[in-house]
Amino acid sequence: MARRNFQFTSESVSEGHPDKVCDRISDEIVDLFYREAESSGVDPSQIRVACETLCTTNRVIIAGEYRGPKSVTHEKIEIAARNAIKDIGYEQIGFHWREAKVEILLHSQSADIAKGVDAAGNKDEGAGDQGIMFGYACDETPELMPAPIYYAHRILQQLSEARRSGKEPRLGPDAKSQVTVEYRSGKAVGVSQIVVSHQHIEEDLTSDDMREIVEPYVKRALPKGWVTENTQWHVNPTGKFYIGGPDGDAGLTGRKIIVDTYGGAAPHGGGAFSGKDPTKVDRSAAYAARYLAKNVVAAKLAKRCTIQLSYAIGVSEPLSIFVNLHGTGKIEERKLEKVLSNVMPLSPRGIREHLKLNRPIYARTTAYGHFGRLPEKDGGFSWERTDLVDSIRGVVR
Repeated sequence: MARRNFQFTSESVSEGHPDKVCDRISDEIVDLFYREAESSGVDPSQIRVACETLCTTNRVIIAGEYRGPKSVTHEKIEIAARNAIKDIGYEQIGFHWREAKVEILLHSQSADIAKGVDAAGNKDEGAGDQGIMFGYACDETPELMPAPIYYAHRILQQLSEARRSGKEPRLGPDAKSQVTVEYRSGKAVGVSQIVVSHQHIEEDLTSDDMREIVEPYVKRALPKGWVTENTQWHVNPTGKFYIGGPDGDAGLTGRKIIVDTYGGAAPHGGGAFSGKDPTKVDRSAAYAARYLAKNVVAAKLAKRCTIQLSYAIGVSEPLSIFVNLHGTGKIEERKLEKVLSNVMPLSPRGIREHLKLNRPIYARTTAYGHFGRLPEKDGGFSWERTDLVDSIRGVVR
């Protein structure tokens, strides 16, 4: 029997965290290839990018492989990287958008990989690699996300907006949050522990000073009544967070995959998203699985839904579809497994076309989660729509 009374913790990191700086640069490069394809008349379905970034004190190294328009030059890639760093807010001695050395080590895509992925000889193009991908949804929050990760993101979003607007000029770009949610009878009811570690640009600020700054934003991000006199606060618990970002710790693309997804409340297939074009099922199939799971919960067929998809390189259709409704379903899971591919195509090409993924939309996914954001009609992402509700209800009747 599932536990009904427990605590669960998730963390988030800001756009200025070193790993997120790298995610942002890598996805700015993916977007650059799509923008250049649009302007040069190149078929965007032919774009291939697998881009990794490392950053440390005033140094950025970009490596990987690509296929795309020749108009994408090293100069344009460097400009995209510097603009990303500038937008995040790094103008510090140890990491400055203008002063950092940028090294670019991108090369052409492997011909062996291209052969397996491209449509030549196949009915449809194959997956870019083997792997397993998970999607998840639950009814704990308005966006059908687990409460701990949803509110950990919201705390940092509130603080980022205040920093960027100039309302809180003493805040730096680097930050982390952690929220421990109390569950009673299976329902999220409050917060027992709050952790916020936030960089500050005035060296002498204390933990008490920082709590005075961040506490109003934390309370605003959380549901009314969730913070009580029993809630434990940990704000800059080491006492000072002046040296931050890549100057304080090196960053790498793809090192915050649990932050990017469900905060540990659901399985993760292991593949990162950022820096990859959507022929890579690590990314596109994870978006599709979230899309399907969210629509199952939105259709009120379950309170919780986990979906796993698996693929093999060069094979277009998923090898398996697994559904777990965690004992909350109003329909047999095996029936859902048989019909989900009827409501949307699950080949790499089918996913990209259904969710309109061959576009420069990826840089804005890199902070505060790839899931649980607004749907596309409200300026968010296509995989957050709930437009499959009627179709799913129809095929399972």
